[in-house]
Amino acid sequence: MELLERLRDRLGGSVGADGGVALFVDGPNVLREEFDVDLDDIRAAAADAGDLVTARLYLDEHATPGLIQAAEARGFQVVVTSGDVDVKLAVDVATFAVTGRAGTVAVASRDTDFKPALEVANERGLRTLAIAPGTYGRSDALRNAADESVTLGE
Repeated sequence: MELLERLRDRLGGSVGADGGVALFVDGPNVLREEFDVDLDDIRAAAADAGDLVTARLYLDEHATPGLIQAAEARGFQVVVTSGDVDVKLAVDVATFAVTGRAGTVAVASRDTDFKPALEVANERGLRTLAIAPGTYGRSDALRNAADESVTLGE
């Protein structure tokens, strides 16, 4: 826990429990043809939990310029990684949790790998929201780790 405290001190203060919603979208796992997910629907699901303080879409190096441009036009900060999208997204969720830069952390994914990141946010007193791209793409472990969950299309 000492490392987490030092990280929070280094990155800046806290905004408190009502500090808005930080949305993190796992692009490769959510923006798949079989789910037919619209970025506006993901954004709206997160905005239902409060004012968005950030909306980030994580993509790998194979993302098309058209997708990046469309996401930016919808108000997303696009984060393109040359490595594993999951690692960058999970680190960013944990950083937001530790620094208290939002009151709610929302993760849009179908990947159970983000369960520990949501647990860190819960331990830090943040509200957590899991957004699934559809019933077929829902991770029960991720949904159960979050305070609240939304399944798009239901």
